[in-house]
Amino acid sequence: MRTDLHTHSNVSDGATPPAEVVRAAKAAGLDCIALTDHDSMAGIAEARAAGEGLGVAVIAGSEISAVLDHRPVHVLGYFMDPDHPRLAAELAAIRASRLDRAARMVQRLNELGVPITYERVRALAAGESVGRPHVAQAMVEAGVIAQPGEAFTDEWIGNDGRAYFEKTALSPQGAVDLIREAGGAAVIAHPIWIDGPTSAETLLRGLAAGGLAGVEVDHPDHDASARERFGALSRELNLIPTGSSDYHGNAHGGAIGSNVTPADRVQQLRERAGAVR
Repeated sequence: MRTDLHTHSNVSDGATPPAEVVRAAKAAGLDCIALTDHDSMAGIAEARAAGEGLGVAVIAGSEISAVLDHRPVHVLGYFMDPDHPRLAAELAAIRASRLDRAARMVQRLNELGVPITYERVRALAAGESVGRPHVAQAMVEAGVIAQPGEAFTDEWIGNDGRAYFEKTALSPQGAVDLIREAGGAAVIAHPIWIDGPTSAETLLRGLAAGGLAGVEVDHPDHDASARERFGALSRELNLIPTGSSDYHGNAHGGAIGSNVTPADRVQQLRERAGAVR
């Protein structure tokens, strides 16, 4: 069984609808995916309906926004109940904060001479969750940058950028607690991005004691040394090591199925999720 545990649709910042993500998974020879749109689970029903016809299982997931030391931390939640009241309320609050942040970024970029509009950013965000990639797309359209990745710098909307604003988000432990409360298993996404005033190792050690189930080891942004680093840490801390593509269907992430998680590890995640229901 080949499973990709980190995929995005246009419900957040992916390029295609949830059903198209499932069709891409089928074409890549996958048996199962987790749909993990940013701060939303709105695409799960569509993805599962497509998966039933194609023989691709769909795990209900989301990539939940957290903040540590004014830096983003992404926490993947798997096997959660999409109708869980507090989960739904917290995700809605984070999405609302994303709208406010996008508006502030556009205003600041305008002050810096970038001719984009909030209305265009909203139009580019076809789904519920508005993110920096949509601002970057608008900047490409305006001819300010050639590729979306050029926006994620100190000059523009990188974490320390001139037009960066932090969204309201949970603490990493708060995100883990929320996922567990909603019946899920929590996994830290692409931990290489975390290193800052607090190291990824320090954060993972703390969260492992607080209910974290796993860590994303095999990710397109992780080179061999990063995979060894976080693989060793997962073994030390008894965290389940996962692999995934972070598929977006555009310039972000990797090709769907480029990293997979073995069936036994998916089952381990399921069992850890079931343990807190």
